[in-house]
Amino acid sequence: MQRGLKNRHLQLISLGGVIGSGYFLGTGYVLENAGPGAILAYMLGGIIVLCVMLCLAELAVEKPISGSFVVYSRENISPVWACGVGWAYWITWVAYVPSEMIAAGIIMSNFLPQISQLWWAVLFGLLITVINLFHVDKFGESEFWLALVKIVALVAFSIVAGLICLGVIGDQGYIGTSVLLGSGGFAPHGYWAIFLTMVIILVNFQGTEIIGLAAGESDNPAKSIPMAVRNVTWRIIALYIIPISLLISILPWDQASLQESVFAAALNQYGFTGFGAFFAVVILTAAISCSNSGLYGAARALHALANMDMAPRTLKHINDNGVPSRSIMLSICACWAVILLYAINPDSDVYTYLLAVSGFSGAIAWISICWSQYRRRRKIRQQGLENTLKYKVPFFPYVTLFGIWAQVACLVVMAFVPELRQALYAGVPMLLIPMIWYKLRQKRRAVLAARTGH
Repeated sequence: MQRGLKNRHLQLISLGGVIGSGYFLGTGYVLENAGPGAILAYMLGGIIVLCVMLCLAELAVEKPISGSFVVYSRENISPVWACGVGWAYWITWVAYVPSEMIAAGIIMSNFLPQISQLWWAVLFGLLITVINLFHVDKFGESEFWLALVKIVALVAFSIVAGLICLGVIGDQGYIGTSVLLGSGGFAPHGYWAIFLTMVIILVNFQGTEIIGLAAGESDNPAKSIPMAVRNVTWRIIALYIIPISLLISILPWDQASLQESVFAAALNQYGFTGFGAFFAVVILTAAISCSNSGLYGAARALHALANMDMAPRTLKHINDNGVPSRSIMLSICACWAVILLYAINPDSDVYTYLLAVSGFSGAIAWISICWSQYRRRRKIRQQGLENTLKYKVPFFPYVTLFGIWAQVACLVVMAFVPELRQALYAGVPMLLIPMIWYKLRQKRRAVLAARTGH
């Protein structure tokens, strides 16, 4: 927990958590459901990300601690809520990291089919564990280069796709909007489908909040965190909206599927078959990078819970490298347990429910960030200390309230959509059970204290 992360590390760690293998493999699902209108859904998702990250920047600059929104929730909302949010967030990554490792295993088994994808997943799990147990600057450096590979790939795709669209390369001539609007128009399933897709897209954007968890290990939080938040937010919007806009301009949306990367499929149509293998390598680095960031976030949240007496005290341990090694080991063991569950029964309902919960608990974490900032700013304003803040959310409280209520609307929508409803069935208990446990434990301690007179 030493201040060894540079500004470039912070920016790329957050991007690493956002651009996972699901972005390269799963974009087909988004296009199938919303068609070209998915562009609007990504834009709306990007605006919500911006609101949340501005709130997080204000909190993290004022109080740069590794526990981030878990600690902010305890101080500004309530300890009971913080306990629920912290454990739900940890479970989010414990469910999501194995899915990335399994994706990496599937990719490697295509190259070396004689080795089971499960063994590849375990190998990547070991690799990520070792990276996370090093001094934090080594972790930051590895994540910097892994994330950079993904960014370079998306920039390369955007350039090639743009040239195809303009007819500069390939024999198809100038395409313009003929492919984009050629299969049922901009919103073939209606605009309501676009809003439903935006709910799913928010899951893709999760990971940006890791900047807050890394705040306590940043060498100059007051300078690097606002810069990282601004840059990461705009880069996320650019790295999603521009490549996907160009993708839909060269690949008919109704040809998108989950069978292969839509980016590779689009380029293969125009004779660029070498990109298929290239994107397999990119997806592999994306899976490792996203798992890397996710395990970092899970371990820091668990360590914060231990520091606040909401998790076993032994998890407070820091090793000689300044890393919460026991929190990391427990997190990775939980990830391996999910991988084992998947190996025993790939169609396991438990695994499906664990994966679904990431959407719900991620939204709860983001709502907590905005809610904490709202209550903290109001308290500071009442004390007349608003001018002491080094960084302020612009247009307060409108930006903060939009960030809260837009996500509340998303959670309400989830209750009415059958395929998203399971996220609520899994997520609500994950949030409430730790809260109930904490409340009961506090009551028991109060009773014991009254009996003993302490």
